[in-house]
Amino acid sequence: MFKGLGNIASLLNSAKTMGPKMQEMQEKLSKERVVGTSGGGMVSVHASGDGQIISVKFDTVLSGSNDMEMAQDLLPAAINAAMQKASELKMEMMKGVTEDLPLPDNMEEMMKNILGGGS
Repeated sequence: MFKGLGNIASLLNSAKTMGPKMQEMQEKLSKERVVGTSGGGMVSVHASGDGQIISVKFDTVLSGSNDMEMAQDLLPAAINAAMQKASELKMEMMKGVTEDLPLPDNMEEMMKNILGGGS
C-alpha cells in the first residue's frame, strides 16, 4: 500500500526545482521565433515561441494582386503553421525541464494534450 510513497516523495522533491526551470523556459520561449507560411510562402506569420504573433508578411505578388479572398484563405493556414511550430518548440523545451523527474512513460502524450499540441 505504501510502496508508491517513495516515488511520490521523489516526484514532489524534484518538482520543487521545476518552478525556476519553468520560469526560465517561459523566458526563453518568449525570445524564440518561429515562422509559419502558406501559399508557397505568399503569407508568412512570425510568432514567438510562446505563441504570440509578432508580424504578418504578404508576398508582393499577393499584396499587389488585391486578391483579399486569397489572403483571407492563406492567413489562417500560416497562423496555424506558426502556432504548430511554437507548440513543437514548447514541447522540446519542456523535455529539458522535466528530464530529471520520474515521470510515466506516456508523459509526452499527456503534455501534448495539456499544452495544446495533441490532436
